[in-house]
Amino acid sequence: MIVFYIILAVLLFGILILVHEFGHFFTAKLSGVQVNEFSLFMGPAIWKKQKGETLYALRCIPIGGYCAMEGEDGDSDNPRAFTNAKVWKRLIILAAGSAMNFLTGLLIVALLVTFAWQVIPGKTVESIVPDRPFNNAEGLQAGDEIVSINGEHVYIQGDITMLLDRDEDGLHEITVLRDGEEVELTNVPMQRDYVDENGKRYGFSIGIEEKNVGSVLSYTWNQSMDFVRMVRLGLGDLFTGRASIKDMSGPVGIGSAVVEMGVQSESVGLGVENVFYLFAFIAINLAVMNLLPIPALDGGRIVCLLVTAVIEKITRRKINPKYEGYLHAGFMVLLLAFMAFITFKDVFQIFGG
Repeated sequence: MIVFYIILAVLLFGILILVHEFGHFFTAKLSGVQVNEFSLFMGPAIWKKQKGETLYALRCIPIGGYCAMEGEDGDSDNPRAFTNAKVWKRLIILAAGSAMNFLTGLLIVALLVTFAWQVIPGKTVESIVPDRPFNNAEGLQAGDEIVSINGEHVYIQGDITMLLDRDEDGLHEITVLRDGEEVELTNVPMQRDYVDENGKRYGFSIGIEEKNVGSVLSYTWNQSMDFVRMVRLGLGDLFTGRASIKDMSGPVGIGSAVVEMGVQSESVGLGVENVFYLFAFIAINLAVMNLLPIPALDGGRIVCLLVTAVIEKITRRKINPKYEGYLHAGFMVLLLAFMAFITFKDVFQIFGG
């Protein structure tokens, strides 16, 4: 089964890359921008075909891909060059890749919730272990729907313990919906110190929701928003020192996690379900990360586009796009070097212990 999950991981990675680049490709074609090449993966081509003005290629190194547009990183006299398109069209083209990744993640979650899940986890307190210190009017009560914890919105049931675990002092600010009204609970004493057959818990249980069209759509959106928040929290943890580079993973590390998750699942069906859930998160992770304002990423290109448009509007002089091309190329080298470092770390952790 290990080989099966490796093939599944490579296939899903390829799909995420393909839909991202297709977003750029489709909107570029729709906007009248000339696309010179549409390629899946990097390196020498193992298959290619010229169709009209565009070369379609499959390359041998299963990392990345690209949609090469005329004049994308340099000046061009071609009226259909990327740099000659209207600013709003270029913004749509640049954002389309991330939009496609987000929609892919959204679709995967929707399919899982609709067809694979028997119930939908809720956010309402179902029961509380007797004599817990927070089981009172100033704390939680059965029937409370948890809205936020310590200033963070609760999107899904899993957020509840995750957000409680992040605050180590044991006193929490919790907003609940009680009898149709929001109630602010302050300094609620909650710690994972109740022990039963499932280990250490907080001592309360959360119910489930009725599965219908509305709850499926609501949960799908909330889960996707939770994935976005997880990216933000992860980046914040890196900057605050709560997490470090050793906690990061590249394609090799993620592939290893996919295989481990699949193999350890109780059945192949459940393993595939878990793998698809992980790739829903990866798809939305890619969507968010690609929109970060870092040169060489789509977000960095969007920032450069907006800044350039403002400068050109003020000075009434066109800035040579080759300078922006140099900036993106330099950061691309740094990103590739960082990716190589993360990949080496992942390989060492897998084979070197």
